[in-house]
Formats: sequence, C-alpha cells, structure tokens
Amino acid sequence: MSKLFEYALLRVVPRVERGEFINAGVVLHCSEANFLDARVYLDPGRLGALDPGLDHASVLAHLEAARLVCVGGRAAGPIGLLPRSQRFGWLVAPRSTIVQPSPVHTGFAADPEEALEHLLRSMVYPPG
Repeated sequence: MSKLFEYALLRVVPRVERGEFINAGVVLHCSEANFLDARVYLDPGRLGALDPGLDHASVLAHLEAARLVCVGGRAAGPIGLLPRSQRFGWLVAPRSTIVQPSPVHTGFAADPEEALEHLLRSMVYPPG
C-alpha cells in the first residue's frame, strides 16, 4: 500500500547572489512509515563549474550533517533530539547558506527507502 511522503532536494548554492545551484541530496520524510532519511551525492566536476575555488570536502561535510539530523540523537546536536517531523521541518526551512533546501514536494510510495533512492538517481546524479 502506498504511503504519502514529503521530500526536498538539498541544493548547493556557491554564490547566493548568482542564484546558480546544483542538486546534491534528497531528504525524505514519511510519517506513516516512521521514516526520515537523506542521501547525498556531490559531483566535484559540477561543483567546480559553478565555483572552482570552493572546498568540496567542506561542502560535503555540510551535506552529511543533514544525514546526521535525519538519524537523530545527540551526535546531531539539539536538533537531533527533536521528534522526526520537527527535524524534517528544520531541514527544509528556507535559508540563505551554501546548502539550501528546495520547496517541499509530495509523493506516494510503498517503500520510502526505494522512493528516496529513485529521487537521488533521477534528481541528483548527473544525467546519463
């Protein structure tokens, strides 16, 4: 049986004033399945095309922090102690930092994990 889920893309915006970004992750929340997780993939070539001087490892660390928040617990700081739905809300709140969430979208899937992987393949990995 399909369950309603919400997701947002995690975008890397090297220079906010230019408005250019690459999709570098997906956060997916399905309250019915008690599911919150994120997957990230940061393509160094695409990142370098937007800003050759940007430190790939530093940006990747910011993206990986989203995964920690999804897992929850003390390792994610005070946000990690919030209930799952509030952690999702925190992750998708608009911000003007180098890692920004897209608007939240919805979908239906029998398996949220499978839906997350599909979104990563279709929306984050480079075409082809």
